[in-house]
Amino acid sequence: MKFGVAIFPTDYAISLAELAPAAEQLGFESLWVAEHSHIPTNETRWPGGQELPKHYWHTLDPFVALTLAAQASKTIRIATGVCLVIQRDPIHTAKSVASLDHVSNGRFLFGIGAGWNRQEMSDHGTDFTSRMKLLRERVEAMKAIWGQEVAEYHGEMVDFGPMWCWPKPVQKPHPPIHLGGSGPNVLKRVVSYSDGWMPNGRQDLARLSELRELAKAAGRGPIPVSMYPKATAAEIERHADAGVERCIYYVPPDGRDQALAKLEELAQLIRPYSEPASTT
Repeated sequence: MKFGVAIFPTDYAISLAELAPAAEQLGFESLWVAEHSHIPTNETRWPGGQELPKHYWHTLDPFVALTLAAQASKTIRIATGVCLVIQRDPIHTAKSVASLDHVSNGRFLFGIGAGWNRQEMSDHGTDFTSRMKLLRERVEAMKAIWGQEVAEYHGEMVDFGPMWCWPKPVQKPHPPIHLGGSGPNVLKRVVSYSDGWMPNGRQDLARLSELRELAKAAGRGPIPVSMYPKATAAEIERHADAGVERCIYYVPPDGRDQALAKLEELAQLIRPYSEPASTT
């Protein structure tokens, strides 16, 4: 079992230049950061109605935050959990991904998602109803940029002619893409254009057999799954038995002392189950 730590990298949180090496030394395999470009003042609740905490509108740019983490660490994988691709220009994002993979020497995991805050994405010119199609086209366009010396892409929502765009990612053909989400069609999307699944609901554990069947039907091998379970030994064992590759746990975004205390607590929990750290 692999274990990751996640955080909203706020302007008042522990610096990732300190969190990354601390997590690395304590046996965590990966460090994940959330993204929100902003939170509109007229949409400050989750779909279920609960008020958003303020760290949702205090997050640093994930690629800036993870560059700090990459420079301060040696083996821990750095990751977006998730990058809101539907709110980002795909050409700039492709360059950010490749650049971060370059400065981290191939340690980047590209967690992506379609988002949920309608007004946030509307402010970026994204239509909520077509966001899934936009996500797919932007991912396909980025793959073309990463994998082709002269890249071009012609879709209905993303369209550009032949271009040069470097650097190319260290990882070939590109950093692993982990699609987040738990919607009814998410597994088909994972199998179609992603390298891993990162569901956000604990009930999704029951869907792993369906994912394996879809992957087999598509001629693909096992697709790794990363989940956010409760921090207990029983839950680790339950997820390991189900075939989950990675468990991820949040540390508080409220300051250095709180984050390090939680990190130490989680390290004690995962120690009997951890795999040796690896950059591959």
